Formats: sequence, structure tokens, C-alpha cells
Amino acid sequence: MNEIFVVSEKTPLIETLRRIDQGQLQLAVVERDGKIVGTVTDGDVRRALLSGVSLDASVDLVMNRNPITAPVGISNAAALNMMRKRSIHQLPVVDSDGQVVEIKLIDDLALAQQSDHWVVLMAGGLGSRLKPLTDDLPKPLIRVGDKPILETVLGGFIKAGFGKFFISVNYKAEMIREYFGDGSAWGVEISYLQENERLGTAGALSLLPERPKRAFFVMNGDLLTTVNFEQLLKYHHQHQAFSTVCVREHSVTVPFGVIDFDDHRLVGIREKPTQKFFVNAGVYLLDPGVLDHLNGNEAVDMPTLIERTIADGKQSVVFPLREYWIDVGRLDDLQRASDEFQRIFG
Repeated sequence: MNEIFVVSEKTPLIETLRRIDQGQLQLAVVERDGKIVGTVTDGDVRRALLSGVSLDASVDLVMNRNPITAPVGISNAAALNMMRKRSIHQLPVVDSDGQVVEIKLIDDLALAQQSDHWVVLMAGGLGSRLKPLTDDLPKPLIRVGDKPILETVLGGFIKAGFGKFFISVNYKAEMIREYFGDGSAWGVEISYLQENERLGTAGALSLLPERPKRAFFVMNGDLLTTVNFEQLLKYHHQHQAFSTVCVREHSVTVPFGVIDFDDHRLVGIREKPTQKFFVNAGVYLLDPGVLDHLNGNEAVDMPTLIERTIADGKQSVVFPLREYWIDVGRLDDLQRASDEFQRIFG
């Protein structure tokens, strides 16, 4: 097996992630003396990040110490059946000495097609915070680097293998339609959801011409990110989620000394403490049943829609982003995105 996928128990998480990203297995094998002692996936690391584990920590803190394995000689049919029953996406094949000789992937065995998953890009906003640039141009067509923001968003999904897109439009919709057309210039299919009235970040989903057959992506059209959509899809299925919300860490430093007290007694003073939160990143993966929680032509934002599904007992999970992300919503954000574009997307 290629050594790029093998790490030791003391390998830092950041190096382990580099190897996972570099390979095609979406998994690293943890070995000791040439024998498997655990595995770690992108999802394992993201869950650890949510619990406060640092990327400098050793992989043994988050690895699966009891990975499901199969013996040499297992048939593809048996391997696929095992993975489906155990809800796993990778299956290490181990010889009698405990050495991994192969890793079978459920996607290869099941011949899953990314094109079955639709992508809805929200591009109907006014872009008020970017005036005067948006007086004559819709925000998704503002150029960052050598192309419009929305074209970079589209390209990220295309690179990951997705091919059916819906773009919700309202403000200066004709300019977006003219630029992207039917998607044939990019080798994909693009349709449009025309908002005659502004419907918020979720209301336009009620305009879909038919119900998606599989989980579908929704993303704000003014975001630039290198999020791994394939990992997001695997994470969603692994957790049997009704909705998956991408989140990112945001830090706020209080510019004063914060007083801790119990009743009237001073306990301590924390000078300019930093608080960390996970905030909505504007990228979602939704089960088709989410559409049942919408009313036609209703103006509603995505957080409200997600809260409706939770109130109905549906499971919503969070997917922490560790990749590049920026909301090109203000002029200073636009400048930063332009400065960073070539390094990140070039």
C-alpha cells in the first residue's frame, strides 16, 4: 500500500490531514511496527475540532482504535455488503500478519455518481454592502481574480464531479443568465429559479421544478471556499443527517478586563479574553424532505428552515470547515479575497 496513507500514532493531525487530502482514500491508516492499530478519517478530525482538539495534537487522540477490517480474499460484493451494514466508506483489507494490503472504497464498489446530487446556488441578493460596485452589476458577477465570484463557486463543484445546477436569481437576473447560459460552456446543466419577489436564502427552494431524488447542496453565491464537497457528502451520509450545516470557527476578543464574580465576591479578572464560536458558513447539504417544510413563494431564510426541521424531530448535524472560506460581502472582504485569490485558487 502507498506509504502516503500510513501515519504513526504520534503524527500531528495537521500532517495526517495533509496526507488524507493528498490521497484518494479519504482515510489514513495508523500503524505500529507495520501493523494496523487504528484509522482516522477527515470526519474523525472534524468532530475532534468541534470538541476543541488542536490540529497540533497527535493522531492517537482521535483515531478509531477498533477499525472494521476484512481479510485478504474478500469479494467485492461481500465488502460492499459489509460497508453498507456498518455504514462505513472505507474497508482496510488485512493479511494474517496484521498488515494492510488494500483499502476498498464504497464509492468504487457502488459506482456512486456525484451528478445525482443537485447544487442550488443562491444569487438573488442586492449586494447592498458592496455599493457602488453593485449599482450596475449583481454581486455574483463581481470579479475576484480573473473571473466572477459565482464562476469560481461553480468551478469548485464541477471539479468535484457535480453537474446539475440551479441558480436562484432576482436582482439583475438577466445579466447572470446571459453570462452562464445553460451551462454548456462548462460542460454542465444550469437552470434558473426566478424570484419575482425576494424569497430569502431558502425560499427559492420552493421554485425547484421537481423534487430532488437525493441529498442536494445549497450554497450562497458570494462565498469563496475550498471546502471538500465529497467529504461533506460522506459526512452527511455517515451521520444519517436530514440536514448538514457547514460551520466555521470565529473568535471575538473582548477589549476590556472581564470580571468573574460569585454573588458580590470578586473571583477573578480576565484581561481581554478571546471567545470562540462556531458560526454558520452558508453551505448546506439537505435531504429532499426539507422541501416539505416550505410553503410556495414564502420568504424564509435557511436558519429558519433548518429550525423547522429540528422542531419536527429531524436530525441536523454540523460540519466544521478547516478549509479556506471568505464571505465576499463587504468592500474590505472583497479586497482581501482579491489579494488571496491567486494563492488559493490559482
